[in-house]
Formats: sequence, C-alpha cells, structure tokens
Amino acid sequence: MFRTSSSYKRLKILPLAAVIFLTVSGGPYALEPLLSYGGKNGALLLLILTPLVCDVPTILMVMELNSMMPVNGGYYQWVKRALGIRWAWYEGWWTWLYTFVDLAIYPVLFVEYASFFFPEIAEYKIPVCLAIIWAGAGLNILGIVPVGRISLLLSAAVVVPFIILFGIHLSHHNTSWHIPSLSLKGIGFSSLGMGLYTVMWNFIGWDNITTYAGEVNKPVKTYFISILMAFALTFAIYFIAVIIALASGIDLTMLNDEGFPPLGDIVGGRWLALIIGGGDMASALGLFSAVLLSISRIPKVMADDGLLPEKLHALHRKYKTPYISIIISAIIVSGMILWTFGDLLIIDITLYGGALFLEFVSLIKFRIIVPRERRPFKIPLNVAGLCVLFLLPIGVYTIALSSAFSLSGKMLTPALFAIASLLSAEVIWRIISLRKKISNSRSQTHH
Repeated sequence: MFRTSSSYKRLKILPLAAVIFLTVSGGPYALEPLLSYGGKNGALLLLILTPLVCDVPTILMVMELNSMMPVNGGYYQWVKRALGIRWAWYEGWWTWLYTFVDLAIYPVLFVEYASFFFPEIAEYKIPVCLAIIWAGAGLNILGIVPVGRISLLLSAAVVVPFIILFGIHLSHHNTSWHIPSLSLKGIGFSSLGMGLYTVMWNFIGWDNITTYAGEVNKPVKTYFISILMAFALTFAIYFIAVIIALASGIDLTMLNDEGFPPLGDIVGGRWLALIIGGGDMASALGLFSAVLLSISRIPKVMADDGLLPEKLHALHRKYKTPYISIIISAIIVSGMILWTFGDLLIIDITLYGGALFLEFVSLIKFRIIVPRERRPFKIPLNVAGLCVLFLLPIGVYTIALSSAFSLSGKMLTPALFAIASLLSAEVIWRIISLRKKISNSRSQTHH
C-alpha cells in the first residue's frame, strides 16, 4: 500500500482541520433549501438531530478504524481487511461514483454564486466549470501540503463572513436573541426526506478524510483533534446561519433561490452581501480541491490490488502524488457538470449510504475477530451497542430514500439511477473476475 516517504512533508493539525472542514462542509452554502423544507420550526430541529443521529456515529466509527489502520486508502483498506477484496471493490467503486457526483456539484455552485457579482457568467458556465476542475487538479498534483495551505485560506474566507454576520446581528438584537420552538408538526413526508437529504449532504465525508492518512503527521492524534475542531466549526457555522436567517424575517423562497448574500444585505448592507458572496465562491473552490484530494488516493490503492489498470499506480516523479488518478478523476467530473443540483443530491447521498454500510459492518467484524488489537481510540460500547449505534444512521437513510420515491416522478429517476449504480458494482466485479480467470488460464497454458 502507498505510504509517503518520511522525507516528504506531512499534514499537521490546523491544515488537516481545514481540509476536513472543506471536505465535509465548506460553510453553510447549499444549506438554504433546509429552511424551505423544514420551515421555521422544523429546520433547526433537523439541523440538530440529523448530525447527532448520523454523523456522531460515523465520526466515532471513522476515528476507531483510522486509529487501528492509519494508512492511505482509509475506508477501502478497512473493508478489504475485514470483509475481503470483493467487498473492498464495492466500497471503492461506490465511493468513487458518489464522489464524482459530489465533485460535479461544486463548479456548478461556483457559477451560481459568481452570478451574484457577474450575472452574465451563467452564459459561460461550462468553460468556467472546466477551469475550476483543472485548476483543482493541478493543485492536487502539487501535493497534500499545498492543498492544506490553500484550504486554510479558503476556510478563513468561508468562516469570516459569517462571524461578521453573527457579530452584527448580535449587536442589533442583544436583548431579543430568540430560538424558535422545535417541531416537525405540519411537515410532509417528502419535505422531511428532502430536509434530511439536505442536512446529510452538508455533513457527509468524514470517512473520505482518511484516504491520505499515510501523509498525515502523527495520524491518530492529529486526526482526533482535527476532526473535533472541524465538527465543532461546521455545526456552529450552520447553527448561526440558520438562526440569523430565521430571525431576520427573510423570505424563505428568496433564500432558497439566491442563497445567503440577500441575508447579508438585510443584516449588514450591500457590503456584507458581497463578502458572503465571495465566501460562496471560496467554499466551492475549497470543497472541490479537498474532495478531489480524498478520492484521488482510492484508484491508486485499488490498482495496487489489480482491480483497476496498473497505470493508476504511477506517482509524480517530483511531488509523489497519484497524478494519473487525479487527471482521470478530473476528466470524469468534467463530463458531469450538466446535472442538476437536486438530482445529484439524491444520487450522492444514496451511494454514500451504501459505502457507509460496509464501513460499519467492518467495524463490528473487527470487534469480533480481533477484539484485542491495538486501538488508540475505541468507542466505549460492546458489539451489541455498536449494532444499535449502527441502526441510527441506517434509519435516517431509509426515511430519506423512501421520501425520494414518494416525491414525484422527477425525484424517482435519480433515486432509481442511484440504486442501479449500487448494483453496477456486482456487474463490474464479475467482469473483473472473468478477466482474471482468463489471464490466469493463459498464464498456466504459457508455462
């Protein structure tokens, strides 16, 4: 498996926290539809409950497995060791697919955010998206440390506008700070499901951050601190954005259509709207670079196992990065930028749920087959407790997927496409197995 040489620089706590923040969150941009789906009382409740039920169990699982195996390839290596190469292929394939979907969202969002400044940019959507994709690919080829440094700058550009927004709102409402009552009453099943999809998408990716663990300084300790920092920052900035949006009285349709810049206009004026709009674009850029960093390591480790072409083994001579994998990822994403955000959201979360299922199963199997193996971080639950913990996110995913089937024909199509994508892993596995049998047969005949 791929490990970087000790002569190359490794990521430390603050840059890693920034990369995690951008991989998982990138700020509250794209959280705006939650208020339309959940309303004034349900949006905040969904924002609080969904990460507690879905993300806390996922984070705990990721920290335990990563402390056992802090290696490049992360979740792929965990599933491979626990369940075997076949299920590792499923894990890698599903993750590859959903991350391509995920990556396609960010350049499109960048164009939407940039249109706040330059309305005519929408006419140049495709070339602008392609420029973002290939600039992100070039940065990733330079290595993990440049990505970490850029992530620090972009994280600041994302967070600072909302700190300013919070400060202005607090100074104007210091005696009337109000949190609405929390209730899901009156929310239809389809709206509930789409609200869950929206929150889940804004919190996904905790396992993605482990694919470059071999390139992180003191990975067990560094990941533990960095994940806690990123989760706290993510939840805080989401909470602040939703509370201020609800308190401002902004029209929820306008918020959904135009994003957070109009909220900045209401609270602080045009200058704040412009700053938040700039943060929008920084978020899209940062998310693309950080997510590409995580997925570009997976084809490399899958190629090591003979599941993908050997050329994906190649590392850049100077930067020691899997540049072939990065380039191929960028090519595939370049062909996906015409999809709509709503469709991509459903496909993304459904595929992610399948991959997450295998990771939880791996955690439980490790507890059974190697209960005494060293785990610097261990969830304080026995196997039965882990199973209960596991059922929490599965329940949320079931509700969300069921709502997609009940919404309308429009949402049914991406849901069916996502299920077909899940099933494609078995089809391609059989093709891989057949090719290996033919190759082995020819080799034996030759000898």
